[in-house]
Amino acid sequence: MPVFDKTLQTTHIWLNEIMDALGPDRQHAWKVLSVVLHKLRDRLPVDVAAHLGAQLPLLVRGVFYDQFTPARQPTDCDREEFIAEVDEWLADARPTDPREAVIAVLQTLSRHIPVGEIENVQDALPRDLRDLWMSVEESVVPPPNMLSAAGNLNRYM
Repeated sequence: MPVFDKTLQTTHIWLNEIMDALGPDRQHAWKVLSVVLHKLRDRLPVDVAAHLGAQLPLLVRGVFYDQFTPARQPTDCDREEFIAEVDEWLADARPTDPREAVIAVLQTLSRHIPVGEIENVQDALPRDLRDLWMSVEESVVPPPNMLSAAGNLNRYM
């Protein structure tokens, strides 16, 4: 079915971008994407998390909502606590700098999610997490297929 082909293709693109940053291990890239998305989701109000989830490829959206408990959202933390949680949840994977893992996922999101949605998510985050993401965004280079996408073109000019 075309919908499955499309989500697999898009998910592979995202994983390839994470692997470019963290090394050539697709399973590890999936783990990093899953962990960072969960930790990000848990910091967002339910409505903002739902809007972000709607922007994700179908397969990634499934992992985003895995173990989601809306009644406990959002939980608060600063940048260092966020990175420490990512580190804790990656403890069963190959050694990875948790800050680099967070940056790789934030860059991927910034490349593929419409700028308005990214801004809404950033606005809902604690200030130092928002600042981290905004500093990461400055180094984002669009993938070639995004240069012609009208909704994202202005972000890279």
